[in-house]
Amino acid sequence: MESLNALILWPDNLLLSLLVLLVIAIPILYGARPAMHSLLQALFRGISNPLRLASRWLFKTAEVLRERNKMVLLSRGREEISQSIVKEFDRVTALVERDLHGYPALQRKLTDEITRIEEEFQKCGEVPPPPPEWAKAVAAIAKIKPSSDGLVEKILEDISDSINDIYEKVIAEYRESAKQRHNILKSFMPFWRSVDQTLKRVDKNLTGMQQSAARIDEQVEKYRQIHAKSDQAEHTLTSSATILFVISVIAIMIAAGGAFVNFWLIERPMAAMVGGSEYIVGDIQASYLAAMVIIFFETLMGLFLMESLGYTHLFPLNSINNRMRRWLVWISFSILLILAGVEVALAVMRDLIISADIALKQELAGGAVTAAASTWALDIPKAAQMILGFILPFALAFVAIPLEYLIHSGRTVFGALLVLGIRGLGFTMRFLSSMARQVGKGFEHLYDAVIFLPLIIERAVLNNRGTRQTKPVSSGTAAFSAKHGEHVL
Repeated sequence: MESLNALILWPDNLLLSLLVLLVIAIPILYGARPAMHSLLQALFRGISNPLRLASRWLFKTAEVLRERNKMVLLSRGREEISQSIVKEFDRVTALVERDLHGYPALQRKLTDEITRIEEEFQKCGEVPPPPPEWAKAVAAIAKIKPSSDGLVEKILEDISDSINDIYEKVIAEYRESAKQRHNILKSFMPFWRSVDQTLKRVDKNLTGMQQSAARIDEQVEKYRQIHAKSDQAEHTLTSSATILFVISVIAIMIAAGGAFVNFWLIERPMAAMVGGSEYIVGDIQASYLAAMVIIFFETLMGLFLMESLGYTHLFPLNSINNRMRRWLVWISFSILLILAGVEVALAVMRDLIISADIALKQELAGGAVTAAASTWALDIPKAAQMILGFILPFALAFVAIPLEYLIHSGRTVFGALLVLGIRGLGFTMRFLSSMARQVGKGFEHLYDAVIFLPLIIERAVLNNRGTRQTKPVSSGTAAFSAKHGEHVL
């Protein structure tokens, strides 16, 4: 500060002193202008270039990470689609082996039976046989004109009676024959129904096969896009993984709510069992830890149960055989059932503890202890606690399914977010680098603004010199220059 005060020429007039110092410093600053510009450029280039390099490295790292995420995503999608295609083929194979392997024999049988039905139906539709030849003679006799001869009338009446008898007999035989044919056709009704049901089942199976074939075509098309590593396949798999991640998070949160309810159901009776005043670490009571251990153990058994049943694939259990897998199923299910029974007992114990607390509070208040009337309505809370205590351990077992999807889809979602974050950081570095360059140029212009007067003079001198140099060269001068052999251009 003293050195600065020493530079002030007139302490009483600070403005004038600064103005004089500025006038003195301007020629020095003008002379140092190239060096100061180089210093400013080097200083801000030293800030800008590392930022630009860091930005380039971040963008390159983001691209490498994106390629790696894409490779993992496509590999996962290829595996899932392969499993889906195998399942569809297994379903079609089972359908063919179960329902359609005897379809040719069934078709031949249906064709024979239908032909037989058509023949019987045609017989039923036959017209009555034509009248015999003697009917013509009777018709001729019928044309005889009635006369008064009694013998002739008697003969005609006898002929008429005989014809009526014969006609009724023929009609009866025809009706009997038609009745037999109708009975034959009636006997085919169950078969017709069976044929109709069989054809409907075959049609349903064929429709199911067509739908399975359509699904296989869709999966094969997805597999082809994944194999081609197309952007559409990557976008589709990323969207699917994001949706699965969100759904899994919601399911896990619901399960966490169930676990919280389960914790408060068993915490109070556990305090009576292990001691409510016992503390393990800090303010964590032993009863809290015991209740959480039970819930975690139930969740663990649920994971093993779902893994053994083949619903999840979190653990490498492919090396064990089916017999060992069945043992794991029964062991985990038995432990889960025992824990559910323990929770039911704890629910009963909790109800008794609450009743005892109420009675103790009434006694401490100086009032008479009144026993609640035993009604079915008072048993509802205890029954609800027992049901929740039995159901919640099994409900927690299903957490394994959303947990698996959360783990698999979380890799994709967090990878995409990491790439997005790295790109954002790279953009920030690039922005700061550009800002440093612009700030450096701003300082250069500010420096030039301080020494604007010498710069104006320099520009005027240069312009004047340039004007003189750009004047047209006279013929005499040109002759002089040419005479002395100097280079004009």
